[in-house]
Amino acid sequence: MAGLATTFGSGAMTNAISEITTDAELLFLIGTNTTEAHPVTGYKMRQAARRGCKLVVCDPRHIDLVDEADYWLRQKPGTDIPLINGLMHIIIKEGLEDKKFIEERTENYEALKATVENYPPEYVAELTGIPVDVLYEVARLYATTDRAMIFYTLGITEHICGTRNVMSLANLAMLTGHMGRAGVGVCPIRGQNNVQGACDMGALPNVYQGYQNVTLPAVKEKFEKAWGRPMPDKIGLKIPEMFEAAHEGKVKAMYILGENPVLTDPNSHHIRGGLEALEFLVVQELFLTETAEYADVILPAASFAECDGTFSNTERRVQRVRKAIEPIPGRANWQTICEMVSRMGYPMNYESPREIWDEMASLAPSMTGINYDRLEELGSLQWPCPSTDHPGTQFMHVGKFTRGLGLFQPSDHIPPGEMPDEEYPFLLSTGRILQHYNVTTPYSKGIMSVWNKEMAELNPADAEKMGVKTGDKLKVTSRRGEVVTAVRVTDRVMPGIIWMSFHYSETPTNALTSHHLDPITGTGEYKVCAVKLEKI
Repeated sequence: MAGLATTFGSGAMTNAISEITTDAELLFLIGTNTTEAHPVTGYKMRQAARRGCKLVVCDPRHIDLVDEADYWLRQKPGTDIPLINGLMHIIIKEGLEDKKFIEERTENYEALKATVENYPPEYVAELTGIPVDVLYEVARLYATTDRAMIFYTLGITEHICGTRNVMSLANLAMLTGHMGRAGVGVCPIRGQNNVQGACDMGALPNVYQGYQNVTLPAVKEKFEKAWGRPMPDKIGLKIPEMFEAAHEGKVKAMYILGENPVLTDPNSHHIRGGLEALEFLVVQELFLTETAEYADVILPAASFAECDGTFSNTERRVQRVRKAIEPIPGRANWQTICEMVSRMGYPMNYESPREIWDEMASLAPSMTGINYDRLEELGSLQWPCPSTDHPGTQFMHVGKFTRGLGLFQPSDHIPPGEMPDEEYPFLLSTGRILQHYNVTTPYSKGIMSVWNKEMAELNPADAEKMGVKTGDKLKVTSRRGEVVTAVRVTDRVMPGIIWMSFHYSETPTNALTSHHLDPITGTGEYKVCAVKLEKI
């Protein structure tokens, strides 16, 4: 969210998913395996392509949408910034930029122009591996298409330069005036259900609900008045900082709800060490996860099917969630939290999720107009929705950006924190598969009957050199750990690359992943690290 928040003033998806099929003339996809990670949205992209919408896919891996694409830009991992800079270089050199939009609605353009001047197509082709003629064709296509949408996910953000990657995409959209109307914009597809909603509610170290900065005196005063307690005016810790502080003895206790960082966070041995260093750990979970095994106290959690409330999806759309069954633990998660907080000395006497929402919305100007009655009547609403007579906002930044003028944020190429070398000659990249969702679905016997083990992807050229065939096992070792995995030989990946998912506890891929982080967001560099392979 930080990249778009800096450039636009809001980190949220600018446009609606429905516009994929109703308005867009071009979809520019980068770092998103949408049909596997977000299959409903991915299906809409297939529909759009089949009705004539142009499709550009930028991905080092041969994902399914490549087969639908007009152009496949197979960039080398970690070269997204030079790719985008190269496209912008061509657009400016050929006079295809939207001069009126740049003049009226943006600032810092001259700095962007000076930076991308250093990324001529020949240099970018050398860095990225994309042919010069393809760079020209895609740059011209994006710049001259009236309604072009950009979509990205974790393939852009899970790099040490993830925030700068996002800013580069924002630069591209502003350069060509693809903002503030239907069928354009920059659209991050969130990594998990209700990630958008959790952030909207203030589950970030630097903001209250509605993205109100904790360091602003007026915001601090408002929440102190509403909640009757002193509020901090300093930004809290990001997740990697929490575990670093646990190692240092500065964080002594944690409460982890519905998260399994032992499997999902990068450099998982470091995570385990942080949990071991804690004096007290509470985990609230559905299952006895790898993280819960470290807990001093385990509290039973209720699943989505046992809870009332709301989810906010990736397009800022707030929707009601209704429980299908009564909570198996006897109470919903919000009730457990309220009772804990009350016992700690701050009475929380809410009667329902509706009451919690009403209090939250009353303190968040962007959501003041959303309430349960309107959600029951309309089905859903997209924020910003500042009043109860407001219809919600399909697309943002109409006429002006949330921050006023859009801010060009030029970036030079930032290489990955760790690249293959003589000792660790392969590049490991990670992601998701269609059959599983993060690390909870392996508890399902039905799903495990479809896909019951990790199948790492290895290029045929590398497999031939190693004497490996599909179904064989490899030991994969990085500077941080090692795992054993079965292998699938496929040209979906480039030579020199091994691709793995992170779903299986028997093959904890994140024991391998890099310790390098994006310095702004603290996001781990899951997409690039160096490993060596050994046939077993």
